[in-house]
Amino acid sequence: MAQNRSPAVMAQRAEPHDSLDYFPTPPWAVRALCEHLDTWGRIDTATCWEPACGDGHMVKALADFFMSVEGSDVHDYGAAEQSAVHDFLFPVDPPFADRWTGGAPDWIVTNPPFRLAEAFALRALELAGDGVALLVRTSFLEGVGRHERLFERFPPEWILQFTERVPMVKGRLDGDASTATAYCWIVWTQPCPSGTSRAPRHASHFPAFRWLPPCRRRLERPDDYPAIAPVEVLAGDDLFEAPADG
Repeated sequence: MAQNRSPAVMAQRAEPHDSLDYFPTPPWAVRALCEHLDTWGRIDTATCWEPACGDGHMVKALADFFMSVEGSDVHDYGAAEQSAVHDFLFPVDPPFADRWTGGAPDWIVTNPPFRLAEAFALRALELAGDGVALLVRTSFLEGVGRHERLFERFPPEWILQFTERVPMVKGRLDGDASTATAYCWIVWTQPCPSGTSRAPRHASHFPAFRWLPPCRRRLERPDDYPAIAPVEVLAGDDLFEAPADG
């Protein structure tokens, strides 16, 4: 897909690449979410936007379940799955918005930068027609201020807690990594169908807490992780200079 490199899109939240809070999501964790969504309602006819797509690993996994998936990010990662360079916290302008009927997708699914997760949630709830799913540290559920600004105003439909650890490493996808951090999916569903006026859920709505049972072994695929290219040493390119003849 051609990337949108217009000045309006490029001149937004500018950060050095190595400063971005980018922790690629293992695809099996995305499939676990989609299997749950499939039990709630059909998503194979729905459109989806992944607004912090990085190298496109989540986009690839989502594409197995949704009718169409668009990926964007504030940084140009050069991935085929990245449709545009776009700051999710800024307005969505044509031509990117024209990819969806009504200018917005049915679902927004992402692993947001941790320090911007609350802002991503509020923005996604403004835009998505059917639902929003954010992969966050379980500690994101804590906090009086966040409760008042987000969860009390917009109670989620589900909190899906992984029983397994979901290892994530900054800047790369690593199938051998480990972590002590717990993660969950927080899912909001809109009370009205796509394209109609939407109102936030009443504050008395109680989210359903569910554990996602162990599923990594079943959902993980060999091609989920990029192969590490072997280092080629050419003949004559010695690492050390040979000692001079005595």
